[in-house]
Amino acid sequence: MTASPLPAGEAEPILLTSRDGPVARLTLNRPRAMNCLSLAMLAELQKALDDAAADPSVRAVIIDAHGKGFCAGHDLKEMTAHRTDSDGGRVYYEQLFDDCSRMMLTIRNLPLPVIAQVQGIATAAGCQLVAACDLAVASDVARFGVNGVDSGLFCSTPMVPLSRNIPAKAAMEMLVLGEIVDAERARELGLVNCVVAPEDLEAKAAEFAARAAAKSKAVVALGKRAFYRQREMGIEDAYRYTSKVIVDNMMMRDAEIGIAAFIGKTDPEWEDE
Repeated sequence: MTASPLPAGEAEPILLTSRDGPVARLTLNRPRAMNCLSLAMLAELQKALDDAAADPSVRAVIIDAHGKGFCAGHDLKEMTAHRTDSDGGRVYYEQLFDDCSRMMLTIRNLPLPVIAQVQGIATAAGCQLVAACDLAVASDVARFGVNGVDSGLFCSTPMVPLSRNIPAKAAMEMLVLGEIVDAERARELGLVNCVVAPEDLEAKAAEFAARAAAKSKAVVALGKRAFYRQREMGIEDAYRYTSKVIVDNMMMRDAEIGIAAFIGKTDPEWEDE
């Protein structure tokens, strides 16, 4: 496992990266701070995601965390310290939330499936991180919330991916009431794909990643991009767009390989391997 550079003021590396074949694992490593997304943590995540996108041997990404909590959102102590800036912290806050939004959009735009492995509580921007991932596996002791309203800060940016994962009334309940939901409720709402015992969590996330990595990388990249684009369209535009996408897919060499393998009852050997 590779440690990211050590930021000033941190006792240990804040992000660890490792590889298991084609799967890259990014591990949040601020357990004493509940893995809060400081400005430095956002920068490390951004770099690691960019590196994964640039590496042709990476076919899936897992984001997990050390410690009791998955991620408790932004670092409120760091945010509060900037109240004493000459502008009251405005420039810092603009950078913080711009960097966070960029990192979340990078997950969406990454041409690889990204899987959240959630072992503990995920609140505010931590819940946002889970919602931003393509897939999510949770321990049965994990909990989820966008409860910034309890501290006078409405979770405006976390509600963007949250409201695209779960029904509107449920999202508003979490946002307005500061509701914390357990893992099973998160699964029912569609925030996570499955819930397992803590001892099975890592294996389940690895299974998801391995299965995704076994598919054609080019086809998954095309499909992921189309999935998110069509969700923002009206139904007629979505059909027009995806009709073009599937034609482009049919013209790909991996589609030819995959269909021939299906007909011949053999395992496909993807061109991008």
